[in-house]
Amino acid sequence: MDALLAYVHFAAIFAMIGCLSAEWTLLRAGAEAVDAERLARADAGYGALAGIVLLSGALRAVYGLKGWAFYAHNPVFHFKLGLFVLVGLLSILPTRAFLRWRRARRADPHWRVPAAEWRNARRWLVVELHLLALIPLAAVIMSRGLRFA
Repeated sequence: MDALLAYVHFAAIFAMIGCLSAEWTLLRAGAEAVDAERLARADAGYGALAGIVLLSGALRAVYGLKGWAFYAHNPVFHFKLGLFVLVGLLSILPTRAFLRWRRARRADPHWRVPAAEWRNARRWLVVELHLLALIPLAAVIMSRGLRFA
């Protein structure tokens, strides 16, 4: 059971990062060339996979090899979970922009993303990617039984 839960958790993490990378790639085209439809789909995948990551992580914490007792009072676990939640909350800003862009593009096929909004979405995506990069570090520290001083 532990191996299956770990596999699902890691597969969802990699797929979620793949969706976020797809968003980054789609935004690299520039404000005038944004494919709002594909961007919104990648973002929906990112959100769905984040939910699977959270669910599979919770199942690992409760039913996995180490058990809930290992995680319940571990400050590194709480830091790691807090980072994940923070990234999720920060992702709301680009998500709202992507949905707004898709609605505008559907209403008017000639509509273009305003450059300031495009820059803002890219900026928040970079913040998300950097914060996500800290989570594996916390996982490694936690798995070795270390704690923050």
